[in-house]
Amino acid sequence: MQVISSRELLKNKLFTVVEEVANDPGGFEIKRAIVRHPGSAVMMAVDERGRVLLVKQFRLPAEQDLWELPAGRLDPGESPLEAAQRELREETGYRAKRWRELASFWASPGYVHEKMNVFLAEDLTEGQQEPMEDERIEIRWFEKDELHAMIRSGQIVDAKTIVGYFMWADRAASPTRS
Repeated sequence: MQVISSRELLKNKLFTVVEEVANDPGGFEIKRAIVRHPGSAVMMAVDERGRVLLVKQFRLPAEQDLWELPAGRLDPGESPLEAAQRELREETGYRAKRWRELASFWASPGYVHEKMNVFLAEDLTEGQQEPMEDERIEIRWFEKDELHAMIRSGQIVDAKTIVGYFMWADRAASPTRS
């Protein structure tokens, strides 16, 4: 792919919107508005009983409270794992001794340049939440069967949570996978 032109349309503390024109490998010209995002870390925190920690917060674009896996954007110079460790502590108060990457995926590749990195966090110790000023976060542990039922019934509609859950459940069902 060859970028022909790029023009910044909007920039804020979370993301930048650019308009880009590019040629694909076949020479076809593509023009798109793209949301450039630094990437996100998503944490699948699982306790010794196999329960999963979710957070509930109001999501303005979705116009509702959503149960979801804790997550947050990468700060400048921060690796996905460092962001995962920081965000788990800030949003839930928990720290994990063991970390393993489960998956990475593009959030919405048609117009958003945001790679989401899902980590399994285990061997947890509880601490104090450190939410940002504009965050009101409720945390709760969910049994695996309850979480699965909530996804199937449409009570959980957050994509990163659904991806994280199924990647974790798949690895748990196939222990030979790393």
